[in-house]
Amino acid sequence: MTKTYDIAIVGGGIIGLATAMALSRGQKHSLLLIEAELALGSHQTGHNSGVIHSGLYYKPGSRKARNCVLGREAMYRFCSEHNIAHEACGKIVVATRREELPALEKLQLRGAANGLSNIRQLTAEELQEYEPHVAGLAGLHVPQTGIVDYVEVAGKFAELATAAGAEIRKNCRLKGVCHETGGLVLKTSTETLRCRHLVNCAGLQCDRVARMCGRQPGIKVIPFRGDYYELSPKRTSLVRNLIYPVPDPQFPFLGVHFTRMIHGGVEAGPNAVLALAREGYRKSSFSPADTCDLLMYGGFWKLALGHWQMGMGEIYRSLSKRAFVSALQKLVPELRMEDVAASGAGVRAQAVKPNGQLVDDFHIEQDDRMIHVLNAPSPAATASISIGETIAEMAKKQFDL
Repeated sequence: MTKTYDIAIVGGGIIGLATAMALSRGQKHSLLLIEAELALGSHQTGHNSGVIHSGLYYKPGSRKARNCVLGREAMYRFCSEHNIAHEACGKIVVATRREELPALEKLQLRGAANGLSNIRQLTAEELQEYEPHVAGLAGLHVPQTGIVDYVEVAGKFAELATAAGAEIRKNCRLKGVCHETGGLVLKTSTETLRCRHLVNCAGLQCDRVARMCGRQPGIKVIPFRGDYYELSPKRTSLVRNLIYPVPDPQFPFLGVHFTRMIHGGVEAGPNAVLALAREGYRKSSFSPADTCDLLMYGGFWKLALGHWQMGMGEIYRSLSKRAFVSALQKLVPELRMEDVAASGAGVRAQAVKPNGQLVDDFHIEQDDRMIHVLNAPSPAATASISIGETIAEMAKKQFDL
């Protein structure tokens, strides 16, 4: 007889693993996590910039703001307790045009509303003290921002979850879900499994998993690829820590920026280009099924028609190294074409409503026997411990654990 697990988690990224760690802590229920890939953290977790976000950008009172601030401090504590390399190095947000100065002031007020202390406005001269090669009219210093390797963090989450009794099965892709008396039957690429309750942390596939479960989530994931460049070793001295532009408030993307990485080197990017494959990390990546799914969604066309100019600019910057470097030179004018080389890319799972509106906040829905995480892009990695604990509390109440 197939074992019936009390809870099955779908998705072995950092959110699924943080949830497994939280649910397995001191509990007697049986817990299974299934991951489609051969390795944990293969998608958004393993393709981000490794930034521990401060909570500067998010609407006060939102799930993003609350979980980022709580998760940031929890992440710093967790890394210290488990000897994971990390650094609270701070960052500067740079205004390069006069039109950006009011937005910079609003960012400072928003950061203060989210509980960030010691945020400091910088004059053009003071910017040079933090980043001698930056050019800007003014800036904002945010000391709470840091850097870490999230794949290493996710690996430790998995280790702690399994030590507490959770089972993790990799190379186990969910293919279908059937409801039966008292629970669910999970049809996977390797076997048939049973569970009483399910938590959907499938990231780039979360809306499809919800539909497999019989849920109509009211959103669709639209993938945006972000390309990165890396500074040559001889030119990493151009950047001391993290340098960001003032973001466009219309979009959840932060613009191309510079990030010093925890294991050495400096990364530049990402842009935000519509991806034609949910798990496609190359410019040539193309999935007929994913593209068809995208083109048949009315919300995509409304989004595209409303923001086509921005979209075309991002595509041009993706195809042209010169355009990409030109955007970076607004922050660091000394940067030259030969100073950067193409690096990796990430794909952001961005939920979009039928009216074409981007879902800005984290979005979690509860259903009979199920919890679905339907929008958890950046700063989800930063907030992962807090999100995992939030889901665990929801599960304990809803599933009567």
